[in-house]
Amino acid sequence: MDVDDIRGTAFGTAPVPLSVLDLVTVGSGYTATRALRTSVEIAKLAERRGFTRHWVAEHHSMPGVASSSPAVILAHLAAHTDRIRLGSGGVMLPNHAPLVIAEQFGTLEALAPGRIDLGLGRAPGTDGATAAALRRTDHLNEGADEFPQQLAELTRFLDDDFPDGHPYARIHAVPGPVQGPTGRPPIWLLGSSGFSARLAGMLGLPFAFAHHFSAQNTVPALDLYRESFRPSKVLDAPYALIGVSALAADSESEARRQTRTNALSMLRLRTGRPGLVPTPEEAEAYAYSPLEREFVDGWLANVVSGTPDQVRDGLDALQKRTGADELMLTANAHSPQARLRSYELIADVYGAPDPT
Repeated sequence: MDVDDIRGTAFGTAPVPLSVLDLVTVGSGYTATRALRTSVEIAKLAERRGFTRHWVAEHHSMPGVASSSPAVILAHLAAHTDRIRLGSGGVMLPNHAPLVIAEQFGTLEALAPGRIDLGLGRAPGTDGATAAALRRTDHLNEGADEFPQQLAELTRFLDDDFPDGHPYARIHAVPGPVQGPTGRPPIWLLGSSGFSARLAGMLGLPFAFAHHFSAQNTVPALDLYRESFRPSKVLDAPYALIGVSALAADSESEARRQTRTNALSMLRLRTGRPGLVPTPEEAEAYAYSPLEREFVDGWLANVVSGTPDQVRDGLDALQKRTGADELMLTANAHSPQARLRSYELIADVYGAPDPT
């Protein structure tokens, strides 16, 4: 596997490559159909403006998110794009049999050769009850504890190299190597704490950290990843990406209005009241308790938002502070127009060319 399958290319004046994390957000008054159409529009925009990759993340039982089936969405995005890398950010491996994921992403690689990333996480991507329904077990910690073994099994299915005598030696993930010479999607490990950071380093894999909801752990996790890193056939040096909540608008006040919708949505999710992403008007009218206000203020403190110049300065400072090799931007807001406008403005401020 060529390291170019992993490393991105920065555009314009951006200090590192920029990419997109798409949660397929469903705002109040919109539908999942509209959210999925917006994902196609964002992927086309990202490709046109030079973003490196477009990832979607597995979530379940969240009304404001329509990305429960990353492989299905990625196949749809592949049919509407030509060059941009597409991937999962991520697939929550303990929710699935490794063979199923190998088949799904082998199919995606066959559909879009050389453009697929397989990002893997060990969290459920949902609450405990939903995770139990997905996994058909109440022993959820076992899935997380078994993640290294599941990862090793998935890797062998992707490479079709179980040793002789192994129970799975005669099982082949198809599409895959058994059908002839083929590439395979590079594996990324995702995390919001130190476990996956250390494992990614030990295995010499690229690492993606969820700064957008675990900002206090970003620098320690990246330090641990770099300290643990061992060169592999995949990478000769660490490569760390961080997910960042970033939203640019034509004015600072408009950016503030839009980011507050996501903050209220997260507040409701964290307090067991998940729903569609509220409108800016609903977020402005909401009567926050002191504890709720504290949560929202803390959440917004880790969002890079404002005018394009303010967002550029914030992203540059964050990259300098963390040493991240790539920034993956998630523009979470109520309306499709606000998300699309944000990516366009960020590309503009970094001087990314627009072929149109």
